[in-house]
Amino acid sequence: MLNRFAGGRGCHLRHPRLLSVSTAPETARPAAAVRSGSTIAVAIGVMNLATYAFTIVAARLLGPRDFGALTSVMNVLLVAGVISLALQATAARRIAHEPEDVEQVENTILLVGQRSALGLGLLFLLAAPLVNVALKLDSLGTAALLGVAIAPFTLMGAQAGVLQGERRWTPLALVYLAFGLPRLALGVALMWWRPDELVAFSAVAVSMFAPIVVGAIALRAPRAKPSRPKGDHTARALWWETVLNSQALLAFLILSNVDIVIARNTLGSHEAGLYAGGLIMSKAVLFLPQFVVVLAFPSMGSAGAGKRALYASLAVIAVTGAVVTAGVVVLSSLALTFVGGAEYDAIKDSLWLFAVLGTVLSMLQLLVYNVMAKQARSSVLYLWAGLITLIVVGLGSDSAHQLVVRVLTVDTALFVVLLAVSTYRMRRTAPARS
Repeated sequence: MLNRFAGGRGCHLRHPRLLSVSTAPETARPAAAVRSGSTIAVAIGVMNLATYAFTIVAARLLGPRDFGALTSVMNVLLVAGVISLALQATAARRIAHEPEDVEQVENTILLVGQRSALGLGLLFLLAAPLVNVALKLDSLGTAALLGVAIAPFTLMGAQAGVLQGERRWTPLALVYLAFGLPRLALGVALMWWRPDELVAFSAVAVSMFAPIVVGAIALRAPRAKPSRPKGDHTARALWWETVLNSQALLAFLILSNVDIVIARNTLGSHEAGLYAGGLIMSKAVLFLPQFVVVLAFPSMGSAGAGKRALYASLAVIAVTGAVVTAGVVVLSSLALTFVGGAEYDAIKDSLWLFAVLGTVLSMLQLLVYNVMAKQARSSVLYLWAGLITLIVVGLGSDSAHQLVVRVLTVDTALFVVLLAVSTYRMRRTAPARS
């Protein structure tokens, strides 16, 4: 199953790596596209559910003090994981854009991924005393485990990028499953045995090695000697692109999470808590169509299919968000149960706004990946400008409802601007018709 896309016609004449990219991918046929989309959608859904379940179990077993410590460490891991996502984007874009150079890109990106993993792992190990003090962990071991966790997490990005660029959806789906399920299983077992943040994060760190094992198996086929590449796929070029992609992803990460920081600093504790409850709905809607980004990204960089891939993906996300929002309006009591229950009744009438916010963020995320696919580096400035605007506007809020309206307004305006700029750029670079 791991080499599903290496088979097919003419496989005895061509190297399996090149065949998986250079022949029409499985998604070229409608039925195959549905199967591929379903496979990735299910895998990402299971991964997100496993991650959510791990969080819920940890909150119940650890208690407020240890859970707060675990959450702070996980947030640092999330930010450091931007490098992993950037490596994935770099590999997927280059392989999809120049499939004839797949061997060169794969060899180089895995090397860059290994060096990045070792470098970041060592950096966080050395910085463990500083992290321990900054996060008030009172556990040097927990802080040191950040280095153990970030190393495989980073390498996973390089592996996943190769699989995504080659459109090998089944092994990529297995990587995602291996990212979520072992953490849940090992985490529950260890926290049940000894409920503290060191044991809980140990489960996270150890489980991070599962997806890179799956990735290594998927990429185990012998690599042919790379021919003369058409593009610049040196380690320096790939690392530089990864750094630039990291900037775009970091901007979106901060943009999509800064509102809770604003809420904590401008609203009362009760209103901030209500806003945090509403964000559960936003994050659920944001991550629900995540598979669309994974499937569409390899096509976004191509001159012919990039525009179609972007608009079709935006339509899928918009429809998904509209359905969820309608469900929140009709079944508001059930939706309230999802975000925390009767204690959050004050935001019951505003939950649909949080659902719309999640939809806008999901579409904005797609545009960020389109920026990376097109390497439209100047567009990243709009993200940082939007972030600054959001902070300035949000700080004047005095209720959870007012804050979500302001955040939604700024994010929607940013989406419109980025969509307009992206459309303009695609029209300018579109090949002239004969």
